[in-house]
Amino acid sequence: MNRCAEAAAVAASVPGAGVGNAGLRPPMVPRQASFFPPPVPNPFVQQTRLGAARRLQIFFLGIILLPIRVLLVAFVLLLAWPFAAISTACCPEKLTHPMTGWRRKTAHPVLKFLGRALFFSMGFIVTVKGKIASPVEAPIFVVAPHSTFFDGIACIIAGLPSIVSRNENVQVPLIGRILRAVQPVLVSRVDPDSRKNTISEIIRRATSGGEWPQILVFPEGTCTNRSCLITFKPGAFIPGVPVQPVLLRYPNKLDTVTWTWQGYTFIQLCVLTWCQPFTKVEVEFMPVQVPNDEERSDPILFANRVRNLMAEALGIPVTDHTYEDCRLMISAGQLTLPMEAGLVEFTKISRKLKLDWDGIRKHLDEYAAIASSSKGGRIGIEEFSEYLKLPVSDVLRQLFALFDRNHDGSIDFREYVIGLAVLCNPANTEEIIQVAFKLFDVDEDGFITEEEFSTILQASLGVPDLEVSGLFKEIARGDSISYEEFKSFALKHPEYAKIFTTYLDLQTCHVFSLPKEAQATPSVMSNKVSPESHEESPSDKKDD
Repeated sequence: MNRCAEAAAVAASVPGAGVGNAGLRPPMVPRQASFFPPPVPNPFVQQTRLGAARRLQIFFLGIILLPIRVLLVAFVLLLAWPFAAISTACCPEKLTHPMTGWRRKTAHPVLKFLGRALFFSMGFIVTVKGKIASPVEAPIFVVAPHSTFFDGIACIIAGLPSIVSRNENVQVPLIGRILRAVQPVLVSRVDPDSRKNTISEIIRRATSGGEWPQILVFPEGTCTNRSCLITFKPGAFIPGVPVQPVLLRYPNKLDTVTWTWQGYTFIQLCVLTWCQPFTKVEVEFMPVQVPNDEERSDPILFANRVRNLMAEALGIPVTDHTYEDCRLMISAGQLTLPMEAGLVEFTKISRKLKLDWDGIRKHLDEYAAIASSSKGGRIGIEEFSEYLKLPVSDVLRQLFALFDRNHDGSIDFREYVIGLAVLCNPANTEEIIQVAFKLFDVDEDGFITEEEFSTILQASLGVPDLEVSGLFKEIARGDSISYEEFKSFALKHPEYAKIFTTYLDLQTCHVFSLPKEAQATPSVMSNKVSPESHEESPSDKKDD
C-alpha cells in the first residue's frame, strides 16, 4: 500500500497528469536543502570589461609606467638572488632542520625588505590591519580568499613564513633560489606518498614549539574571483594547532589582479596591473583561532568554523566548490561543453551522494553525449527523449521534471548527477531489474521478444504507436533479450529504472483499487500488463 500511496501522491501533485498537459510540473519529492544550487554559481570565472576611455588610459600610462616597472622588478629580483643563494648554499632542497645562525640572520631581513620593495615597484599600496601572531601563538597562517599570484604579498607582510610549493618550482632560475630561502614544504607530483609526507612535514614543523618558521597556507587550493570562500582543504588544520586567519582584499575600481580558470592570462594581468597608477590591497590579520577537543579530532570541522568566520568578516557566502570542480571544468571544455557545465560543488555532491571523482567524471561523459546537440550545454526535453529513444509523453515529461530541480525547462550537469543518484540508482536494484524483466517476459520463457518489449513500453508510456526497434536492438544481441543483456543495459542506463518503477507503481495501484476478492486471487499480481480478471474480460496473457 505504501507504493500505491506514493504513486497516488505523485499523480495528485502533477497538474493535468494523464491528460497530455505539456506543462507538467515535477512530483513533489522531498528535496534536501543541501542540494539547492550554490549562492555563487561559478567562482572560477572573471570578466573585466574595459571601456574605450579605460583602454586609452592604460595605453598612455603603460607607455610610461610599464617599462619602468619591468626594469624595477628585474632589478629587485636580481638583487635578492645573491642573498638567497648565500643563505641556501650547501643546503639540501628538502630541509630536515630549520635554518639558523648567520644563514637566517643575514638573508632573512634583507629578503623581507626586498620583498616589500618588489611589490612597491609594481605599484601596490598595502594596508595592514590586526596584529601578527608569533610562531608559538599560531604556527600556521591560513590566507583567503586566494584569487591571484599577487597574493604572495601576504607572505611578505607576514615576515616570510614557509609556504607549501611544488618541487618543480625550486628548479626555476632566479625564482627557485629565492623560494628555497623561505624553507618551503615541497610537494612532489611523482611520489604517490607525497600528500601523506606533506601532511607529516606540516605537523612536524607546526608542533616544533616555534623552532621552525610559521607556515602560510592558502586552504582553498586554487584561485577564485573572491565572490565566496570555497571548500577549505584540511591540510592546515590536521595538526590541531592554533591558526591565524589572514584576509585579503583588493578594493580597486578596476580589477586587474584576479587570476581564474576563465579570464585574463598571467602576462595580461601583469601588464594591466603595472599600467595602473597604483593598486590597493588590504591584509588583515584576524584573532588566533584555537581548536577545541572535537575540532582536534575532526580537522574538517575546524576548517569549516574558520572558513565561516573569515566569510563573515569579508561579507561573502561560502560554497562547497573545490579544486576538483576546476578539473571537471577543464574536462567539460575538452568535451566541447561550456566549461562552467562541469561545476557541481564537488565536496557536497561527493559527500552526500557517496560519489568519487571517477564516478562523477564518468557521468560527465554520459551527460556530454546527451547534451552535445543542444545549445548552451544543457539537456532539454527533446535531447532527453532522443537519448532514451522514447517519444515525448506524459510519463517522460514527469521523469524529466524530476531531474529538472529548478524548473527552468532544462537539466544541467549538477541536476543530472543528483537525479541519477537520488532518483534512478535507488530504483535500479537487482530486485527491481528482476521484476521489470518478468514484466516484459509475457510468455515466461526467459527471453523478451520485440513484440513483448513493444507491448509493455506502449502501455507504460501511454503511446499506442510507439516505435521501439532502435532501443530493442541496442539491448538485444539477437532476436530476443536475455536476462543478462537486460540487466547489463539497466545497470549502464539507470535513467530507465524510474520509468519501470513508475509503471510498477501504477500496476500496484490498479490491483489495490480492485475489490478485495480480486486482490486475494493468487495470480492477480502476475508479471503481466494487467492483472487477471473474470472469464469474460480480455486477458493480455497469451494462451498456453
